[in-house]
Amino acid sequence: MKIIIKQKNFNMPITKSAKKALRQNAKRRKRNIERKTKSKDLIKKVRNLIAQKKFAEVKKLLPRLYKTLDKTAKVGIIKKNTANRKKSRLTKSLNKALSAK
Repeated sequence: MKIIIKQKNFNMPITKSAKKALRQNAKRRKRNIERKTKSKDLIKKVRNLIAQKKFAEVKKLLPRLYKTLDKTAKVGIIKKNTANRKKSRLTKSLNKALSAK
């Protein structure tokens, strides 16, 4: 997956340390966007599988989703409470679908 990031109105760095900081910032921003996108894609996949009532596949994907959400929260891309809320709501919807089965 190729992510193109455009920067708006910034002054070109002058000092060597500012140039390095700009490079680090771009690299980190790209990594953060990739991680966030990965977790969002997994959430969408799990929701679709729950809607299609493919519970065996959901149970295989949930640990991977939990790991991804915990990792993004640990690194600081999303807040810890946000990760917990997303996990809770997905589990709740899965349990609701299982009981309605």
